[in-house]
Amino acid sequence: MRLNKSQKMVRMVELMNRRGGIRAVEFMERFNLDPRTLRRYLSDLRSLGLPIIDEGTGYDRTISLDPSYRRAGVQLTLPEVLSLHFGRKLFTFLSGTQFASDLDDAIERLEPAIPRAHADLARDLDRRFMAVPEHAKDYSEMGDLIDEVMTSLLYENPARAEYARADGVARDYTLEPYTLATYRQGLYLFARDRADGKLKTFAVERFTRFDRLRLEKFAVPPDYRPEDHVRDAFGIISGPAVEVSAVFDADVASVVAERKWHHSQRLEELDDGRLRLTMRVALTHELLTWLLGFAGQVEVERPPKLVEQLRAAHRKAVERLG
Repeated sequence: MRLNKSQKMVRMVELMNRRGGIRAVEFMERFNLDPRTLRRYLSDLRSLGLPIIDEGTGYDRTISLDPSYRRAGVQLTLPEVLSLHFGRKLFTFLSGTQFASDLDDAIERLEPAIPRAHADLARDLDRRFMAVPEHAKDYSEMGDLIDEVMTSLLYENPARAEYARADGVARDYTLEPYTLATYRQGLYLFARDRADGKLKTFAVERFTRFDRLRLEKFAVPPDYRPEDHVRDAFGIISGPAVEVSAVFDADVASVVAERKWHHSQRLEELDDGRLRLTMRVALTHELLTWLLGFAGQVEVERPPKLVEQLRAAHRKAVERLG
């Protein structure tokens, strides 16, 4: 997509607002600007009252917005303050990455919008409200790669990537990133594989290389909805849906009944207190491990393939116990 001057200036402000700013040469490469045009754009932005800082010399100089720049004229309600707090806490698993840093900066810029009446409460939110973390993935050493993934996604640049599967086998891909999703404190990329045209799910931490093709563009289909990609998933990994039926013992029936496991689920209370759960989902490792977590308190009725997978897993466990 070809950007006009106004669109370029909006995106320039977004980039300057990142911690550490952006180098002049990156501006020129990204927006196809010569030095003279870049100076004119920056002059126009300054005339709008933006506090632009220009440090260094030549193409490698850093251009950024003054850190003291704040949004003015905004007042947050107490529920909005709490929403910001919870939003940040849900992304603690990204600590150490540019994304987390940018999120902290954004919330910091909103602090002046917190009314004085709520200021004391806002300072004590960490003790009053808490999001208990799951077993988060560690992205502290992947900041540059995550930044490349997000930039590729936002500016619709394809990428050449190397991806190591769970079994350790690595493979090269040319990808068109559609959506970055979070699931159980992990990051997953929904991307179209140019080799076969299929939309696939990639765990971000398994990318060993991710190189954005800055001069190329792709278009996300107008009818694309990320919800459709995971509609049949029992979690984040999708596949062909099959009818699954499982009966849970009475002593765990309430544990199963109190949650929405899948949008297609149906619950049936049996006369002996047991609970039958039926749903149409993909047969994935996520589903298998969830059922194994109930050990002998669940009986899977169908499909036969899932029944056999559970039997094999239980037999293996018994053999290891001797």
